This record gives sequence, structure tokens and C-alpha cells, in this order.
Amino acid sequence: MSLTGWSLAYSGKVRDLYIPDSESSLVESPTLLMVASDRVSAFDHVLEPGIPGKGALLTELSRWWFDQLAEFPNHLADIEAPAEVAERSMVVRTLNMLPVECVVRGYLVGSGWAEYQDSGTVCGIPLPAGLSNGDRLPAPIFTPAYKAPLGEHDENISFDQTVELVGAETAAELRDTSLAIYTRAAAIAEARGLILADTKFEFGRDRVTGQLTLCDEVLTSDSSRYWDAATYSAGGMNRLESFDKQIVRDWLAANWDKTGTPPVLPADIVERTAARYRQLIERLTY
Repeated sequence: MSLTGWSLAYSGKVRDLYIPDSESSLVESPTLLMVASDRVSAFDHVLEPGIPGKGALLTELSRWWFDQLAEFPNHLADIEAPAEVAERSMVVRTLNMLPVECVVRGYLVGSGWAEYQDSGTVCGIPLPAGLSNGDRLPAPIFTPAYKAPLGEHDENISFDQTVELVGAETAAELRDTSLAIYTRAAAIAEARGLILADTKFEFGRDRVTGQLTLCDEVLTSDSSRYWDAATYSAGGMNRLESFDKQIVRDWLAANWDKTGTPPVLPADIVERTAARYRQLIERLTY
């Protein structure tokens, strides 16, 4: 896609990055245009078709959360995005990115539940015995991952390994800030009848001040796991049903052996997934 004044610098699975025409590279440009697409990925593959409206919904949700979390510095720049992508894009300041994905878990679920069953830990952190899938943890835990180079898989790491990567002071700042944001966001979600089970944040340093700065998407359906609080409390098979693309993952797992090209998503799977994205933003923001 051609955008006046901007040049495509990188195209990822679900997002494209542009730099001003006057700049020569992502590294040197002081600002970036982040454009969220309707593409959807699962199991390391971009799937067909996309989810209609997904890019705009996720962008709207990120902007809303940046407003709610105004006490935490973020990377938004006071520059208007091109009109043709305004609904699904943000102009942001370029940061010195930190190679750590900051995952916070408030509930025992997903890969954390699988590890707990084997070892009684989540990312090496010991947890009390007797917990079940979906249980609330005694307190939220910080479980970082190393952001691998493009094309490679991120790797769960310990806090000590985080210290080795970024130093003790920055590691503690990442942990404490991530937990503070999660706690604030979970309270906002709870007031709207939602549970924020887990999420992931990314941070960089401001290139002028060195200030730790929240960036990328934040607390969206793609970066976070939300549940309906009433459904969770009622129990039953659907209590952990999330407002994200789990419908896509479940359908693929049942209809594809993960070899070759993934099958085309059926229309009803696409619409049900789009509806879940819409439901979350309606519950949170309206």
C-alpha cells in the first residue's frame, strides 16, 4: 500500500511499519507509522481470509488503554496518521527497544497450566500445590520472555536471565512497571465485568531522556487474555472462553495437521472471531 509521505520499511505477520520519506531506515527514523492489518496468524502462519475490522478494533483498543494508563509514559507521537489508514494506525516515537517481552499472569492457564502440571511452577516460579486450570494466582507474577530475532521463537526466561540481558536496575524496573500496569488494567477490566487473566507488554527507552516507555499494542485481544467474569464465576466448560482468536486456533487444531499450507478459514469461524473482538471493545470502552 502506498501512503503519501511514508515508505514501507517492514511488513510483519499482522502489522506494517512505515517511516517518513525523508528517512533512510527504521533505526534512524525518529518516528514510525504502525499500521495494523486485518491479517490473522496462528501456529506461525498467516491465515486466509483476514478478520474484517480487526486492525481498526485493535488500534482503537490500544489508544483507549494508553489513555487509561496516562500515568505510564507511552510512545504515541502527536502526529496525525494518513487519512486512508487513520482508523488502524498510530504514529509513534522510535525507541531503543529492550529485548524482553514482559508477560504478567494473574491466573493459571495456557502454557502456565501445562508447566504447573509437570513441575508445580510457572516459568520456574514455584506455586502452591492443588491449583486447577484457570485458578487465580495468589498474586500476579512476572514471567518474561527473550524477544528472539525476526523469524525465531521467543524464549521464556527467568528473572535472573533478564538481569543478564538488561542489567539489574532495568530488569527490576521492567518487572515493577509491568506488574503495576497489570494491576491497574485488571481493576479497570473488573469494573466492566471482565477478568484480565494475562497479558504482555513491550518497552523501550526514550532516545533523548532514557525514560522507560510503554510501546507497541497494549492490552488488546491479540496481546491479552480476557474472560467474562460472570461466566467464569458460574463455572462449567465455557468459563475460560476468551475474547480473542482462540476460535481460530481451535478450528485449525481440529482441521489441520500443521503441515503444508493451512486451510482457508470458514466464513462462520471468521465472523465468530470478529464478533469476539467487537464484544471486548464494546464491553471495555462503551
